[in-house]
Amino acid sequence: MYIYIIDDDDAVRESTELLLSTSSFEASIRTFASAEEFFAEDLLGHSGCILLDIRMPGMDGVEALKKITASDSNLVVVMISGHGDIPKAVETMKAGAFSFVEKPFSDTAITEIVTSALEQSEAQQEEAELRTHAVSAIDKLTPREKEVLDKLVLGLLNKVIAYELGISTRTVEVHRARIMEKLDVRSLPEMVRLCLLAEGKDKALAAN
Repeated sequence: MYIYIIDDDDAVRESTELLLSTSSFEASIRTFASAEEFFAEDLLGHSGCILLDIRMPGMDGVEALKKITASDSNLVVVMISGHGDIPKAVETMKAGAFSFVEKPFSDTAITEIVTSALEQSEAQQEEAELRTHAVSAIDKLTPREKEVLDKLVLGLLNKVIAYELGISTRTVEVHRARIMEKLDVRSLPEMVRLCLLAEGKDKALAAN
C-alpha cells in the first residue's frame, strides 16, 4: 500500500507527510510537488491513497483526478481543498474522488479519511483479483460449456437448455457438472456470481 501526497505547497506536503509517517499506517509515503511529477513515475498500478490538491499550477487536481479515474487504477483519491474550493471539491466527488478534506485540516480528520481510503483501495484490489480469477476460470471452458453456462446464468432449466442447444438433458447435466468443477463452485448462485465478477457487474457482492 502507498500514500501519495500531491500538493505544490511545500509546508502542506511536509507537515502531512510527517503526520502520516508517525501514524500507524502500514504504507509507504511519498510526496510530489505537481501532478506532472507524479504521473512521470508511472505509479497508477499501485494500490493505496492519493491526497490530491485541487489548485496547482500546470495540471490541476481536477485534471489529475480525471486521468487517474480513466486509468481504472486502484488508487483512491482524496481531494485537498481550500475554503473557497468547496463547490469544486463537490464536483470532483461526482468525477470519482473518494472524499475531500478542507484546509487547514486537523490531524484526526486526515488520518480518518486516509484510513477509509486505504480500506477502499484494498477492497478494490481484492475485487480486481477475484475478477481476474473469474475470467481465467471461464476461459478454461470449452465453447459448448460456455454456451451451457450462458443459459444456466439466465436461469434456464436443463431441459430447456437441451432443447435450445439440440442436445439431450443428460448431456446438459454432464456439461453442468464439468462447468462447476472447472469453475470450482458448488451451486448455481456461486456460478452466477463468478460470471458477474468476470463481467465486472458484481462489485457489491464481491465486497461481501
